[in-house]
Amino acid sequence: MDSNSSSLFSAAHHLLTYGLDGSPIYADQFTRLNRDVYERAMELYSTRGNTVEEEAELCLGLLVAFAATIYDNGRKQEYIQNVLDRSWEILPKLSPSLLKVRLLTYCYSEFYDGELAKEAHEIINTWNEKEMTLEQAKIVEELKGVEENQYPWEEVEE
Repeated sequence: MDSNSSSLFSAAHHLLTYGLDGSPIYADQFTRLNRDVYERAMELYSTRGNTVEEEAELCLGLLVAFAATIYDNGRKQEYIQNVLDRSWEILPKLSPSLLKVRLLTYCYSEFYDGELAKEAHEIINTWNEKEMTLEQAKIVEELKGVEENQYPWEEVEE
C-alpha cells in the first residue's frame, strides 16, 4: 500500500473506531485526530494512484477518512460521491483480494447496493476460514456490521 494511502487508512480507521474498545475518549485527542485525518484526506483528494491497486488504496483511505471525520466544509458529500465514482471505475479491474473486499465494504457502507456486498461475500467465501488473517477477519466483521445496521445514526421504529 502506498505509504500516504496506508497512513490515511490507518489513521481514519483508528478515528472511526476510536473508543469502541471501551477505552476513554479524550476530547483533545479526538479533535487532533479528526483534524489530522481531514487534512491528510484533503491533501490526497486530488491525487491518483499509479496502478489500479494504488488507486483502490487511495479511494479506500479517502472513503474511510470522510466517513470518520466530523468536519464538513459543505462539500463532504460531493467528495464522497467523487471517490465513489473513482471506485466504480477501478473495482472491475481489481483482482479478488482483501483490498477489493475492503473497498467493496466501504462503498457498500455509503451506497447500500446489495451487489457490492454480494461480490464481497463471493471473495470472502474463497478464503479458508481456519487460515484467515486478522485483517481478513476484521473486514468480515465490518461487512457484517454494516449489513446488520445500515442506519447506525438513526433510530429505527419497529
